Amino acid sequence: MLRHYESLGLVRPTGRTEAGYREYSSEDIRRVFHIESLRSLGLSLREVGRALDDPGFTPSELVADLIRQTRERIAAETELLTRLRRIGAAEPADWEDVLRIVALLQALGSESAGKRQRAALSSVEEVPAPVEALVEAALNETDPNVAGALRWALAQSGDSGVPLLAEGLESPVAEVRKRAVQSIAEIPDGAATALLRRALANSDVVVRRCAALALGARGVADAVPALIDMIVEGANDVDAADALGALASDAALADQIATGLVDRLAHGGIESSARRRLTQALADIPGITASRALADLSNDEDRAVALTATYILKLRDAR
Repeated sequence: MLRHYESLGLVRPTGRTEAGYREYSSEDIRRVFHIESLRSLGLSLREVGRALDDPGFTPSELVADLIRQTRERIAAETELLTRLRRIGAAEPADWEDVLRIVALLQALGSESAGKRQRAALSSVEEVPAPVEALVEAALNETDPNVAGALRWALAQSGDSGVPLLAEGLESPVAEVRKRAVQSIAEIPDGAATALLRRALANSDVVVRRCAALALGARGVADAVPALIDMIVEGANDVDAADALGALASDAALADQIATGLVDRLAHGGIESSARRRLTQALADIPGITASRALADLSNDEDRAVALTATYILKLRDAR
């Protein structure tokens, strides 16, 4: 090492012994330590020489450049580590499996939406794609067709992606939260249903609404208050009313849903349009509670509400 430093002019021995060995003074040794210290920061030997010998050398620009290079290197190493972990998680049986997984991961990251979609659709075949890669792709995908394919692929993988999607619900980015709950909604397992129940209390109204619709389709009564809120607010109100109608096929829930709708109708301060939507929602709710509410509403002071209730009552009588 010392001979190499000497050949580069970084350090020179003060003298030589009679036997021809190099002699280094305490100042020479101090310079060697300085060289090693600067090398530990990632400086090249040429940069070390400049730092030690150029009186006009300023370190700030070089240090900033070293910081940038280090960050790029860390990012590249992290990406490699992530790729290796994903390949390992897929438990490939041989190198052919490894090559297929690598090709699939590359396709999922392609700039071509068509390639990403084909990769998502093929990810459930012989060598399944690592679920972590599918979740990451689903949370970041902007193309609706590719996003649909990725959600389908995640649903085929069971509930293994649910914990990672749960992290997506806490993302600071609204679009990522939305994609996370949409992906969870398509996973039929119990773990996904439990997560959707928790999502009803999410601070993001879009997440709450998507969770309510999904839970309504699964027959989960916890979604009823959120679905009624959606009707009042006019947000996906038709879908929310359909979900309530599906839930009301359970006789035990029909009166509960009708009572909830009637209570909101009786609540002061609700706009006329919201009262009409609530009245319309009663149309698909069977039972005496809904029928009595509609009879009362047929005499409502709001003519549009009264006409809507009267029309629904005629339909119910005809059935």
